Amino acid sequence: VQLQACGGGLVRPGGSLRLSCAASGSNLSINVMGWYRQAPGKQRELVARITRGGDTNYDDSVKGRFTISRDNTKNTVYLQMNSLTPEDTAVYYCNGNIRPPWQSYRDYWGQGTQVTVSS
Repeated sequence: VQLQACGGGLVRPGGSLRLSCAASGSNLSINVMGWYRQAPGKQRELVARITRGGDTNYDDSVKGRFTISRDNTKNTVYLQMNSLTPEDTAVYYCNGNIRPPWQSYRDYWGQGTQVTVSS
């Protein structure tokens, strides 16, 4: 199982970015998917997560600005980020609670994608 994240980049304050992360592998069963971020000198923190049924929760710092969604047919999770501020600058990691065939559920992580918000 691999999680491939993309969509990061450099954006001005107030701008938007859309991250996506696809899980590759056959016959996967995917439970919760989420996005985390880690800024320099700080611990990795949860940004948002979404259940298979579409229930979501967000960190207070991104509520109203970020939207998490998923396409279960494509094993893909998205993060639409609007009204970005310099405080959103971080490496963003996707996470999935996944069960490959004949195995148990466990967490998998993507490689991280850099988001930089700067004028």
